Amino acid sequence: MTGCNVQNPEIGNVIDIQGLKKSYFLGNQEVPILHGIDLCIKQGEFVAIMGPSGSGKSTLMNMIGCLDRPTSGKVMLMGKDTNAITDNELAELRGFEIGFVFQNFNLIPRLSAYENVLLPTYSNTKKGMDTSGRARDLLKLVGLDDRISHKPAELSGGQRQRVAIARSLINDPSLILADEPTGNLDSKTSVEIMDIFSDLHQKGRTIVMITHDPEMEQYVDRVVRIMDGNIGNN
Repeated sequence: MTGCNVQNPEIGNVIDIQGLKKSYFLGNQEVPILHGIDLCIKQGEFVAIMGPSGSGKSTLMNMIGCLDRPTSGKVMLMGKDTNAITDNELAELRGFEIGFVFQNFNLIPRLSAYENVLLPTYSNTKKGMDTSGRARDLLKLVGLDDRISHKPAELSGGQRQRVAIARSLINDPSLILADEPTGNLDSKTSVEIMDIFSDLHQKGRTIVMITHDPEMEQYVDRVVRIMDGNIGNN
């Protein structure tokens, strides 16, 4: 089943999408990208969204990540309709409920690993959370407790991605959204990074990974394939 009834979302669903359409406009010309997608992702699932360049997977990621709004249809995150709340509420939902991991790491060069992990807490912090202690614990979790003061330029690509994973977890989000997380890594380092994601999944994390690499299929519960703005499931 790809879709959920977004009017009455099932308990345990992190993402409920129904009839999602997204178009962009070039002048007065409408360019449709997504064509009525239905998708349900349950709590604790590890899902890969796979498709070639131009298939619409990046646009779908933006919808799931609350980085953009649908042209029509609904995207619900933790039972909240992202198209029915203000921009400030959307930013707050994104900050608390989603942890992002990007292909290019998106670390701040002048900040240490520790400071980069803390970065999301400057705008969003859950009440009562010991962010300093949590940042140190998360760097230890990803095997970088001996690199806590190192800046990105002093780290390998794999170590930078480990920092990015730790950063994505700092606010204890409901969803980890990983966009081509191994795209800039060699095969050995890719396996190491995917082992971290697998461990997080085993601990109950919900993970959605955008990828074009068929090698990633072995790590996930389910593959959602997207082509020309339409999807189907394995």
